[in-house]
Amino acid sequence: MGFSDHPEQQPLLYTLFLGMYLVTLLGNLVIILAIVSDQHLHTPMYFFLANLSFIDSCYTCTIVPKVLINIQTQHHSISHTGCLLQMYFFLVLAMLDDFVLAVMAYDRYVAICLPLHYTTIMCPQRCLLLVATSWLCSNLLAFSLTLQMAQVSFCASHSIPHFFCDLLPLLKLACSDTHTFQLMMFAEAALSGVVPLTCVLVSYAHIVHTILRIPSSGGKHKVFSTCGSHLTVVTLFYGTTFLVYFQPSSSYSADTGIVASIIYTMVTPMLNPFIYSLRNKDMKGALWKLFGLGRHCNL
Repeated sequence: MGFSDHPEQQPLLYTLFLGMYLVTLLGNLVIILAIVSDQHLHTPMYFFLANLSFIDSCYTCTIVPKVLINIQTQHHSISHTGCLLQMYFFLVLAMLDDFVLAVMAYDRYVAICLPLHYTTIMCPQRCLLLVATSWLCSNLLAFSLTLQMAQVSFCASHSIPHFFCDLLPLLKLACSDTHTFQLMMFAEAALSGVVPLTCVLVSYAHIVHTILRIPSSGGKHKVFSTCGSHLTVVTLFYGTTFLVYFQPSSSYSADTGIVASIIYTMVTPMLNPFIYSLRNKDMKGALWKLFGLGRHCNL
């Protein structure tokens, strides 16, 4: 159904979403190119950031193009197979975001709390293993949910009160027993959401404890500025996803779900490049060089 309840707002929504989509793709592409082109950024921290930018780009491409086509053509249908595929890729990439954000927090923990062991612990092989494990776990969890959803019967309305094929709106249309599915969904939400978030919180608890022991205020500011961008992204992403998914399908509100979904599927991926580049001196320097301006940004 998308935003069909507000036909007078369709042109504005189309322009807004198209602009956000293009900014997201361009911003994340620039981040990836800056990291690849600058030897100084060939470190674990920026390796994970490049992965996050790639995931965010794919994440947006899974949803926004279909939304734009629906608004432009006013043709809101999607096949059953297409709906399941969209749900699968959305779940894979959303879970990947969770895992990679947790890996980035662990990387900052090792860099700040165990600096003498950093190169040993965060060696290239371990970085690749962490990313590969994140991809494997995300695909396995998403596939099991998609397979379970494929067995759900939809015998009532086939109109999804949302702008993409999300879990809870689909469950609201089911006429078969979804108790097992909901138990599985909560279990996987715990594995892909609560466990990574716990890793983030524990890592930053250690980081804050270490920062408070730094004698100089300049050293504290430098460490806080390094971690601040990551914490901002974590807060945006987890705040909205928890608002949507940690509730039973019976209490799901379509309006709340749509607003929260816009934030974590469009707004957060668009803001990530700006958050990481504007708060990071090394990234700003790499961007200056990428655009051929021949000098580092010292702001």
